[in-house]
Parts: sequence; C-alpha cells; structure tokens
Amino acid sequence: MITMNDTEKRIGLIAAAVIAVVACLPLADDGYYLSLGVNIAMYTALCTAWTLFSGPTHYISLATAAFFGIGTYAVGLGIDVLPFPLLVLIGAIVSAGVAGLVGIATLRLSGVYFVIFTLGLAELIRQLVTWWQTNFTSGVGLYVFTDFTEAHIYWMLLALAVVVYITGWLVNRSRLGFAMRIIGNDETVAGHVGIDTARAKVALFVISGAFIGIAGAILAPRFAYIEPPGAFNPILSFQVVIMALLGGTNRLWGPIVGVIPFTIVFDLVSAQFPNHTSLLMGGCFLLVVYFIPNGILGRVEGLVRRLRPARRKADVPAAASEASHAEGPA
Repeated sequence: MITMNDTEKRIGLIAAAVIAVVACLPLADDGYYLSLGVNIAMYTALCTAWTLFSGPTHYISLATAAFFGIGTYAVGLGIDVLPFPLLVLIGAIVSAGVAGLVGIATLRLSGVYFVIFTLGLAELIRQLVTWWQTNFTSGVGLYVFTDFTEAHIYWMLLALAVVVYITGWLVNRSRLGFAMRIIGNDETVAGHVGIDTARAKVALFVISGAFIGIAGAILAPRFAYIEPPGAFNPILSFQVVIMALLGGTNRLWGPIVGVIPFTIVFDLVSAQFPNHTSLLMGGCFLLVVYFIPNGILGRVEGLVRRLRPARRKADVPAAASEASHAEGPA
C-alpha cells in the first residue's frame, strides 16, 4: 500500500488549495483570461503527460500531435451518435493502441530513430485521414457542435491535469517508475539487472499517449470545426517539448514552470506579431540547449545546492565561536 509522509501530505493540501482557487477562474472572467486559462490547462496536461514518459527515459517523443489528433477526431466522428464521455474514452483507447504499436516498433531502437519515427507519425496519420475524407466523405473536416462552454472545457482540462499528476506520482512510487529511472540513467545497466526495458518503456508510452488523446478529445468542442492540418499540427509536438524542457523534466511538476510563462508570451506574440511565433519557439529552444539544459527548475535547484554548502561553512565558524564564548577563558 502506498502511503504519504508528512511532507507529501502538506504538499498535497497546498496543491488542493491552489487547484480550488484556480478552478474559480471561470467565475471571475469569461473572456480573455479564461481563454488563456484554457490554453495553460491544456499545455499543463499535455506537457505533464509527455513528461510521464520522456522525463525518466530521456526519449524525445514528437508524437503528441498524433495522439492529440486521434482524440480530436474520435469526438468529431461520433459526436452525433455517441455520448461525449464515451467518445473521450474511445479517443484514449485508440491513442493508447497507436502508442503501443509505435512503442513496440520503435522503442527497441535507439533514441534517434524513435525521435524520427514519432515526428513522421503525426504527418502519416494526417495524410491518411485527409486521403480518407477526400475519397470517402463529402469534405475534409468535421463539425463538432456541443453545449460545452469555455468554462466546461477549462474544468475538464483541469481535472485531467490533476489525474495525470496523481498517475505520475503513483508511477514514480511503483516498480515501473523505479525501472524507468534506471533505464533513464543507463539502459544497458537496466537490461543487465533483469529489467525488461522494452516492455517498461512501451507501458509508460501507452499511458502517456492515452492522456494526450483524452486532452485532444476534450479540446474538440472548442474548435467547432476540425480539419487534419489543425488536429495533427506538428507545431503542437514541438511546443510541448519546448515548454516541458524549459520548465524542467526532472520532476513531474517541472513542466508547469515552463508552461505558464511560455503560454503567456506566446499569446502576446501571436496577437502582436502573428507571423513571427516561430522566432519565439526557436529562441526558447536555443535557451534550453545552451543555457538551461535542465530547465528553469533544474537551474534553481542547482543554485540552491551550491548555496547550501556555503551556508554550512559559514555556520560552522559561527557555532565554534559561540561555543568558545560559552566556555569562557580557561
């Protein structure tokens, strides 16, 4: 049975309070700030789901757009005949199935081949969907009309982010999480100590893909009309990678440190300079590669570690001086 220590209980209570406050956003604003909140909640769920797999394994997955698009199209195809919760479940199952197939085919290979394959996966699925809609349906695109408002979508995304965090916490406490940390440190050693590395990686990749598919399904009503270029947009994959790495992937909550500032700045740049958003993404990518390879969180933690020994060294002479004064002259 998994138990929580006192520190984790305090963190859990603080997190619950923060989530309760954040959940009240639709009650305070139903315009720009709510729309920004939806974007932040979406990227928080996506980046955390991405970090579930790519954080401990250090495998860079660019398949986010593929799973997201599958979830979106699951809702678009069945919204007129099936209830929305069932479509979300279908989106999760199909995304998990595709993740399993991709994982079995590629996760036995080195990380470079995995990155290349996942990059092409979204484009492959996009082309297949376009071909199918062009040849067998009346047009390229689907209408998604529901009664959901922006507030409903925000609350669903917030709930999904919470579930992803809890799942990640449970995974980290499990044998699977322990195995993934060993694989991330040295996959060869993990294999030598008896860990089935391929099975462990596929299992976590499936979980990550399912959550991303759910996020896509939840977002489908927001778009109202979905097309393959938008649903399987490869830019989404790069945005998720940049935000997660910007915040830091050593901890599960690290990506949110990158999600909030990036989303706000990206929104401002999109409004003022809509044709130059790629410059922002490129600049953030260079920032991560050259200056903060472990993300903002990693840089802060490194700074704290460097300051602690200095404080200890400063405390030792002070303690010795106090002791000598307390003993008095011999």
